[in-house]
Amino acid sequence: MQHKTPWLTIVSIGEDGWEGLSEAARKAVLAADVVIGGARHLAMIPRTDNIEEWPSPIKSYLDAVLARKGENICVLATGDPMFYGVGARLARLVPREEMRIFTRLSAYALICAAMGWSEPDCTLVTACGRPVEQLNAALFDNARIVFYSADETTPAEAVKLLAEGGFGESQITLFENAGGPKEARHEFTPLTFPQEREFSRLNALAIECKAAPGAAIYAKIPGLSESAYETDGQITRRDVRAAALARLSPRPGELLWDIGAGSGSIGIEWMRAAHEASAIAIEVNEKRATRIAANAARLGVPKLKIINAKAPAALEDLTPPDAIFIGGGLGQKAMLETCWQAIKPGGRLCANGVTLETEALLFAAMQRYGGEMTRIEVSRAGPIGSFMGWKPARPVTIWSVTKPFEST
Repeated sequence: MQHKTPWLTIVSIGEDGWEGLSEAARKAVLAADVVIGGARHLAMIPRTDNIEEWPSPIKSYLDAVLARKGENICVLATGDPMFYGVGARLARLVPREEMRIFTRLSAYALICAAMGWSEPDCTLVTACGRPVEQLNAALFDNARIVFYSADETTPAEAVKLLAEGGFGESQITLFENAGGPKEARHEFTPLTFPQEREFSRLNALAIECKAAPGAAIYAKIPGLSESAYETDGQITRRDVRAAALARLSPRPGELLWDIGAGSGSIGIEWMRAAHEASAIAIEVNEKRATRIAANAARLGVPKLKIINAKAPAALEDLTPPDAIFIGGGLGQKAMLETCWQAIKPGGRLCANGVTLETEALLFAAMQRYGGEMTRIEVSRAGPIGSFMGWKPARPVTIWSVTKPFEST
């Protein structure tokens, strides 16, 4: 097999600067046609010609890097560039034989070592290019979290979130410039955080979570209590939700369309259940769409995309999904056909119905596309006069199907 010559080199440069690089890494930096990095990185290298600073955000600039294939490009990074870094982003776009990487220990590894924490037993959350509210999904009593800050303002946002969520007594060690000669550490709790203190832009938090009695703690397993959500009553109930999500089968990196999202529970729990899973919630009611955004942020998946529009028209031009849940709008013309055509081969589709009319639509869909129908009837114990008895909820019919890889 013929090997291509790497045109893209990624060099991690730490707080020890130029002197900390290997001879091979230095040669790569000096030989490059252009060097791209953050202002902090570029200040560490002994060249001022043909250097470019990453714009913020850098996502749009990645295409510009790819367009320069054929030039000798060197990208500077921090820590392990393949660990939530620019290297991981570029590796999705550039064949491995076209790039080479000079890596270092990640800040995660350095901080876990400093704290005496087992790396596999800790959780990493990053606010670099991502909402701080993602921290909510990692909050459990006794959890150990390494939290990457986006800049010097992020710690204040993080401790506010912890205090408001019932984790105000958590022990926090803030690392400035971890692993370098200027490393500094500061210890506090969210309730004793020094608001007036200025920190380095390069900082991270080591958080030992301590939940107050009654703190809201939500498992990642689907089927959260309705009390976890702000809702006007338009929500897939927990027992039915758990059954639907079991059929949708959340998987890492996959995309779900949640049509007729109501309070957003299906899309939210899909994203919580699998690493880097994403979802698009389609909801025609504006107040509900706003409520979905609040629920998503509080439950740690603020990146849930919300479209305030009516399906199936709202589905045009969306990224093809790996799974679709239809919780409302089944009666809309061509809804099921549109979804079936949109979903990827091997994708899972699940639709709920509570009326005879929607049951008829689901039965017709099963006859055409296959799959299975399940009726779920849930009763809950409640008072009946001075006694207790079962109060049945309205039965829900679920049609679920996996699209074949060869399908018409």
